[in-house]
Amino acid sequence: MNKPMKYKGYTAKIEYSDKDECLIGRISDIRHSITFQGDSVQEIRQAFEEAVDFYLHSCAEKNEEPEKPFTGRSVVRVSSALHSMIALAAKNENKSINEWITEVRKKPHDTED
Repeated sequence: MNKPMKYKGYTAKIEYSDKDECLIGRISDIRHSITFQGDSVQEIRQAFEEAVDFYLHSCAEKNEEPEKPFTGRSVVRVSSALHSMIALAAKNENKSINEWITEVRKKPHDTED
């Protein structure tokens, strides 16, 4: 099974760079661009953990809240009338509200020129 590399709630995306002949990593699911590299799995893991620790330490020094990884969960407040319309549309398609919203979001939308 392929499991992503994780540390302190952060996830690393690792790729091999043929040009540089090393592993290049990036912390995923946050807006900041934090990268690291290593020549082996052990080195890339150590570099990942050091990058996370450095990021958290830097935020603490600046008295800033570190960015938290995206969870895939979001709360959206809508009027009760819109909520009812969404719930009814989802029910008519035998879907949960989350499934319905996700599918509607993926559909191409007509735009006026």
